[in-house]
Amino acid sequence: MPSNIISSFDNFSKKFEVFEKDERTEAIKTYFKRGGVISAVKSNNKWPRLTYPSPMRVQSQVKELEDLKSRYLEKQKEWKKKLNDAQTYHSRHQMLKLKEPLYWKHVTKKMVDPDYRDDSIAVQLPVHLVADPKWKPMVKMFVEDLEYRKNLTETVHDSIVYKDDKKVAKYADQLQDFRSEISTAKLKTLEKQISKIQTEINALKIIEKWAGE
Repeated sequence: MPSNIISSFDNFSKKFEVFEKDERTEAIKTYFKRGGVISAVKSNNKWPRLTYPSPMRVQSQVKELEDLKSRYLEKQKEWKKKLNDAQTYHSRHQMLKLKEPLYWKHVTKKMVDPDYRDDSIAVQLPVHLVADPKWKPMVKMFVEDLEYRKNLTETVHDSIVYKDDKKVAKYADQLQDFRSEISTAKLKTLEKQISKIQTEINALKIIEKWAGE
């Protein structure tokens, strides 16, 4: 690397004339901001001639940033899926429940057994989650075990935990809300990072063209 290096836009503008409306101005500002350094000499052209970095050096930096951007885009894709899964959790399970024999057993029992129907309404039984391994055992016990059903109904009715919300599966709602919030926050962060990287790539490509003159 040449010894007469410039590492800030202030130093560059003191040594060479700067053209504010030229794309190279913003490019070199971005380049310095990310820690880049240059070496330049005056020329007969509008801008000085860059002696460092070389086009090859800039190309390697662009490649590094493009690889990093690809990794971030892959993460973005993963978090978008997580967000979609959280947002569509209940609607998906409304469809999945139709394939579960236990769901139809619940429907039948609710039609023919008034006491069962009242209990299922009292606890807001999350029968639509019957295809979810986390909730299926509880639904199965409620449908098939009278003692369990009565104990759960009594708990929901009397426990302070359910004082303000009688929904036995409120945790399922809270979990999906939490996952949505986390996914949304991650996506906002990734969007900023990807945008920053793209700005740096664009700047480097301008520097690369300049360095090749």
